[in-house]
Amino acid sequence: MFTGIVETTGTIESLGPMALGGRRISISSALPLGTVPKGGSIAVDGVCLTLVGRRGRRFEADLGPETLALTTLGSRRAGDLVHLERPLRIGDPLGGHLVAGHVDGTGTVARTRRQGDCLTIEITAPLAVSPFLAAKGSITIDGVSLTVNTVKGPAFSVTLIPHTLSVTRLGSLSPGAKVNLEADLIAKHVAHLLKPSPKTKRPKSAVRRIARAR
Repeated sequence: MFTGIVETTGTIESLGPMALGGRRISISSALPLGTVPKGGSIAVDGVCLTLVGRRGRRFEADLGPETLALTTLGSRRAGDLVHLERPLRIGDPLGGHLVAGHVDGTGTVARTRRQGDCLTIEITAPLAVSPFLAAKGSITIDGVSLTVNTVKGPAFSVTLIPHTLSVTRLGSLSPGAKVNLEADLIAKHVAHLLKPSPKTKRPKSAVRRIARAR
């Protein structure tokens, strides 16, 4: 689990092919990796990845076909910046909201607007995310925990304060850019629990036995 409070940014060093359609990503950063053992988790642009190797300030992780299909990581290039966060530990402050690192889909930046020192971004969300959007609710954009300002159909807006602009790369987004989105974890589970379950049909043989017994 993560909180959506980005610790730092990293730089993609390489993104090479692997067997069976996967890719291996190598990232360098100032993030202290001593608390993340080999096989441990790390969030990269909001995607929970498994650390498979590290040397000095560089670590590697593997991207499977599902990750490449549902996130923006497969389209990144060497030199790109990515947001990094180590997993939440019991007792750590929950400064953002509960983030699983399981991206639901990618959204598209529709427009950006400066408001004084802040930046408002409007994003069009995919169907996998839009039903869970609520004004003043939570959303994760490229691993950053943010509050939804407005919702209009599949489009929603968020406002980035100066601190967020200074510690993330979201301020560089322009219309047409793709971003990783993870809907609020609690909202998804509540929606699943409230979904009507299909009626269970009895096998015809059981119906015949009941009829004979009568």
